[in-house]
Amino acid sequence: MSYKPSSAEIRKKFLEFFDGKGHRICPSYPLVPANDPTLLFTNAGMVQFKDVFTGRESRPYKRAASSQKCVRAGGKHNDLENVGYTARHHTFFEMLGNFSFGDYFKREAIAWAWEFLTGWMKLDPQRLWVSVFEGDTSQGLPPDDEAAAIWRDVVGVPEERILRFGAKDNFWSMGDTGPCGPCSEIHYDQGDLVECNQPGGCEGVACECDRYLEVWNLVFMQFERSADGRLTPLPAPSIDTGMGLERLAAIMQGESSNYHTDLFMPLIDRAALIAGTSYGAAAESDVSLRVVADHARATAFLMADGVLPSNEGRGYVLRRIMRRAIRHGHKLGIERPFLHEVCAAVVELMSPVYPELRQRQEMILAATEQEEVGFRRTLGNGLRLLDREIAKLIERGEKVVPGELVFELQARDGFPPDLTAVIVRERGLEIDQQGYDRAFDKHRQVSAGALGLEGIDPVYVKLADRLGETDFTGYGSLSGKGRVTAVLEVEFEPSAEGDFTKVTARAERDRIEAGRWAEIVLDKSPFYGESGGQVGDTGVLSARGMKARVVDTQKPAGGMIVHRVRVEKGSLEKGMELSCRVDAERRRSIMRHHSATHLLQAALRKVLGPHVNQSGSLVAPDYFRFDFTHFAAVSEEQLRECERLVNRFVQQNLPVKAEWTDIESARLAGATMLFGEKYGERVRMVRMGSARKPVSLELCGGTHVGRTGDIGAFVIVSEGSVKAGIRRIEALAGLAAIEWVQKKRKLTERISGFLKTDAEHLPETVERLRDRVQKLEKELEQARQKLAEAGSGADPISQARRMDGAGVLAVFVQGLRMASMREFADRLRDRLGRGAVLVMGEERGKLQAVCSVSRELT
Repeated sequence: MSYKPSSAEIRKKFLEFFDGKGHRICPSYPLVPANDPTLLFTNAGMVQFKDVFTGRESRPYKRAASSQKCVRAGGKHNDLENVGYTARHHTFFEMLGNFSFGDYFKREAIAWAWEFLTGWMKLDPQRLWVSVFEGDTSQGLPPDDEAAAIWRDVVGVPEERILRFGAKDNFWSMGDTGPCGPCSEIHYDQGDLVECNQPGGCEGVACECDRYLEVWNLVFMQFERSADGRLTPLPAPSIDTGMGLERLAAIMQGESSNYHTDLFMPLIDRAALIAGTSYGAAAESDVSLRVVADHARATAFLMADGVLPSNEGRGYVLRRIMRRAIRHGHKLGIERPFLHEVCAAVVELMSPVYPELRQRQEMILAATEQEEVGFRRTLGNGLRLLDREIAKLIERGEKVVPGELVFELQARDGFPPDLTAVIVRERGLEIDQQGYDRAFDKHRQVSAGALGLEGIDPVYVKLADRLGETDFTGYGSLSGKGRVTAVLEVEFEPSAEGDFTKVTARAERDRIEAGRWAEIVLDKSPFYGESGGQVGDTGVLSARGMKARVVDTQKPAGGMIVHRVRVEKGSLEKGMELSCRVDAERRRSIMRHHSATHLLQAALRKVLGPHVNQSGSLVAPDYFRFDFTHFAAVSEEQLRECERLVNRFVQQNLPVKAEWTDIESARLAGATMLFGEKYGERVRMVRMGSARKPVSLELCGGTHVGRTGDIGAFVIVSEGSVKAGIRRIEALAGLAAIEWVQKKRKLTERISGFLKTDAEHLPETVERLRDRVQKLEKELEQARQKLAEAGSGADPISQARRMDGAGVLAVFVQGLRMASMREFADRLRDRLGRGAVLVMGEERGKLQAVCSVSRELT
């Protein structure tokens, strides 16, 4: 093939091609899917359009195309253990796709796919084969003769190269229910580039060999599958296609493996350089180099999208990926932290297309190195522990290593199960795989719960589908009118105060009487539903003869606002028009704290660096907490500088303006976006400061003050670690900040009074007092030691007994601290010579014991 474009050129041409066909070119969705409890990671191009396909979301366009970042390393789509051993498996990859939402259908999708591959990519049509759905009578699915006819009569593919396969290969479903339909795949014959080693010879496209490579999958969503399995034609059939960039790059660059393309070779070469080897030197080391290259890509991209290594959920999957890469580096003979260097090569290679890599480079490299340093210690500890357990099994004559032990090594100590398997095989043993699977499934269920993957109450989902989004009127007013569109009676586990803790059941009703709890939906409301870290509003709903107190407001699904209320008087009925009044003072306090979080993030980025990104928050009326990415404790001086900056912004009384704009304009303006948040085409952008040079520009649906001066005052009260790479600041704004400072001042004045000094000299006075106390404590401890050694007047050594040529001595002492007991025991041991000393004692009501043994006996 004479035309060998780079992967960057292929990506660019694909998007240009579909731009020319009237498609909106959409940026890649984050790898952490927003508001989708069914997915660990974005694993296909259609994920960002899922709600559009199901009708829950509308977009101002009917055609879209994208190059989507994808990860498949957990759950149903898990390629992790195959990576490095095959030419095609990856944890991270890019999926090129074009989509139609009730616009064009099979004819255009098929014709355009052929045009791009044969016209723009210049692939030989004689090497292309296609497959269509042959039908499935057991499911009542007809054959896709329409697609076959288009391939034959419109595109011109010969009948013998149009193959028909079953539902396993050529029918796609979003889930057990929902949109589904037949699909058509395009395959490329790699010819002599790939040898088929099947015993009966190559079976063509259906063969297990790699000669016929699936390039592009065209999904024709034309049915809706109901819970009873029935298929109903969709009123607006849609198109969802996917083509792996890595596969197409391999074809276009004449390579038999994705790893030999320009997407991987720079990374493989970097890893080989670090290892002091070269790619192609040995089959085993080549596998490890491929693993490192692939996993470095996944590591860099996942971290850029806010995932950090941990022991649960997405962080656990990332940790497994990283540790597998580190283990293969160990196999290559690399004895120092190296993965961050390969991640740096990923940033260099991919940041022109994905600028978030460059923006978060410092964080990515620091987090990767930190994880590897820790794991290299773990690797040594795990090997020692495994050796000990294997020795016990061999001693007992057992041949099977318990699966629970293998998983415990993995989950608790981070020891890779594949490495455990290799070591176990070398010792002539095997692993109880079923036991491991049980332990892994149990952990996965716990992780899913920790991630919140248990999902949203289906009652909310059904209501949101029926009622749609609530019209929120609370940006400009704290009161208004709203009509009740739904009433839910709730059962809950009450707290000691009789309030809500956990709702156990919800049921739709027409009326709720006084004294009962309920959740209600209004057509419009000034009450803010908890979202974006900001807590929900409280207040009062009333009508003639009826009063209900709003204790919380949530936004559980589809933009629908749910008011949690206790009916205090009369009956609350569906269809009622209510007067709504938000607790104004509480809301204003929340607004001060929310605006302060934006200023704090701006200050942190200025002081610590642009790698700082919000990873969580809670904005309440009395305080806020702000979680952010950073890989070291924030120093006292850095905290004070952030505090000074925020208060300077407050004193400048900068204007705070919110405006609605399209997502692309917000990106171009440099607006800060929250990891994992799902943004629509229209977004709300909050600007603090001038339009030309704002101090803060964030996408935010929350409520804010009108000017930064309305915040009043700001103070940081604590900073600490949440988990690896995530720090947390707690802070106060407004009256809460002033009251906190007043309490601190009062406390300082009281302590100064006790110590008879002024506040300015308080630190020196306390330091002198501390030194004096430490000196007295040391003198007291020395006196206690002398008293203990004196005992009843007899030398303790004289009480020692000899056993098998070794001295044994037990002594009881009173009032010695543990450190002094150790010193006492060591002195007695040294005097005793070959032997052992046990010192027991009581100190502050606690029994303590120390044993000291001479070196000859250890």
